[in-house]
Amino acid sequence: MNPAAKSDLYRVAIVGAAGLKGKELAEVLNARNFPAADIRLLDDDESLGQLEAVGEAASFIQAVRAEQFEHVDFAFFASDEAFTRRHWRSAADAGSAVIDLSYALEDEPGVAVRSPWVERESGNPPRADLESTSAVIAHPVAVVLALLMLRAAKAAPLERVVAQVFEPVSERGKAGMDELHEQTVNLLSFQSMPKTVFDAQAAFNLLSRYGDKAPVSLEASEKRIQRHLQRITAGRAPVPSLMLAQAPIFHAHICSVYIELGRELPQADLSRAFAGEHIRLVGAGEEPPNNVNVAGEEDILLSVRLDAKRRNAFWLWAAADNLKLAAITAVDCAAALALTRSKGAVQ
Repeated sequence: MNPAAKSDLYRVAIVGAAGLKGKELAEVLNARNFPAADIRLLDDDESLGQLEAVGEAASFIQAVRAEQFEHVDFAFFASDEAFTRRHWRSAADAGSAVIDLSYALEDEPGVAVRSPWVERESGNPPRADLESTSAVIAHPVAVVLALLMLRAAKAAPLERVVAQVFEPVSERGKAGMDELHEQTVNLLSFQSMPKTVFDAQAAFNLLSRYGDKAPVSLEASEKRIQRHLQRITAGRAPVPSLMLAQAPIFHAHICSVYIELGRELPQADLSRAFAGEHIRLVGAGEEPPNNVNVAGEEDILLSVRLDAKRRNAFWLWAAADNLKLAAITAVDCAAALALTRSKGAVQ
């Protein structure tokens, strides 16, 4: 018999446990008191034997092998896309529900892109035939924009939405963090800069695109955000014109959003429409939302101001901890899937 069934708890595996998303996920699972009897930490060969904290306990990172998914109820894939594609079938074949934080499975049949925050806001949960399968978490920026658009639309019709989003290097994982750090140090000491991740100078700079040799592109991330926004809102909110820029910051997305409403509206009325669960309004006398004061915060920080020329237009300045929001979305997806799955369901 599965030991998890005896204790009425789930078994969990985190794939990519040594990475930024994996570590944040372990913290959120503990903070949310997710009912886990066992959390297995798995990663690539470079991380084997590394000791990581899981709540008040510690566990060694183990290799990703098919047998590691036996009796695992939820397998969280917090690795990169290629690593997820190599190993997720082993988890699915073992009967695990797969929660994908890497977006590798967004086009797989029967795997929904989900944001429980947005589903509750719009009253639009996935169809029942999808609830019992696995899930891809919605991109954090898609979650932020969806909540902003859905709430703004409650105050007045939206005629135009344009978003400029500043991306942190932590979206490129530990490699992105290390490259920004090394570029900064090397620039200050007049040495050549590493450019493996961005193929461009990211330190002390804003980038509208990466170099041609970068393994990923900002344009691909823009398209993913727009796809995810469309999927999680099911057309209930407009998809903004969007431009993504790489900022020389380690954590947190910063969003500058311009909205035009179908009619004039007092700023106080629009602000009240945004207020509520998951969004914390920042007043004029407070420090504006930024990548420093949002670090570790679960809520989206938001300030609102009227456009200088148009009485029906507003500027939104929002900040969200990208790693925290991704981890919360993943844990909430697991909790939603758990409603259709008995504890210790894998035999």
